[in-house]
Amino acid sequence: MPETDTGAPAAEIPETVATYLRLRGLEPSSASWRRKKRRRRDDDENQPFTAGRDPKGVADVLADLTRESGWDRELAREDVVRAWAEVAGEGTAQHTRPVAFTEGALTVQADSTAWAKQLQLMRAHILTEIVRRFPEAGVETIRFVGPDVPSWKWGPRTIPGRGPRDTYG
Repeated sequence: MPETDTGAPAAEIPETVATYLRLRGLEPSSASWRRKKRRRRDDDENQPFTAGRDPKGVADVLADLTRESGWDRELAREDVVRAWAEVAGEGTAQHTRPVAFTEGALTVQADSTAWAKQLQLMRAHILTEIVRRFPEAGVETIRFVGPDVPSWKWGPRTIPGRGPRDTYG
């Protein structure tokens, strides 16, 4: 059996590796081959069929991305807006819409002050449903407001003060 310069038998090195090393001008030695072989075994991230190498679905990849990016709360809040008809009910959703999230408070605007008052009576039920379905949203309270009222405080010729009170006779 031929020996290398280190005295180790060359039969321990695969013939393909020994040929490659000879062509590169290197003398094959079994000690260097064992070091390379050991190094390759330690590198598990490139080995097929090992833990963590299974392909992931798109949903899993997106869930990991949103969690790592810190988008869970914002996406849960968007889910509340998207599913408002299911949470509040179809009839209620026709007359209301969520307009803002601020510091744990969801603001919902109603078509009329009557709807806003009715929803205040249903506040506990709606809040319980939101917390049950979307706990990541962080909704702690709900505020119901009526429609926007016209303001006299706009335009290029606005004057400070109480405004045109005497025009109502």
